[in-house]
Amino acid sequence: MNNKLTAIATFLRVAEAGSFSAAARQLGMKQSAVSQQIAALEQELGVVLLHRTTRAMMLTEQGGHYRRDMQRVLNA
Repeated sequence: MNNKLTAIATFLRVAEAGSFSAAARQLGMKQSAVSQQIAALEQELGVVLLHRTTRAMMLTEQGGHYRRDMQRVLNA
């Protein structure tokens, strides 16, 4: 459970920061570790949360909904 909460927090940081590298710097992690956490979260949920290219990262529609829902949960 703790790993999932960590992955959710990492996802929210990536969404807020707008990139994996910026989120990794803010979290004091390697970019590859951030990417692995997001990939594992996506696999567990069975949805793609982020569209990734070599130049940009964007939330998918499902990612936007998940971000909003998880932010509400963490704020509660």
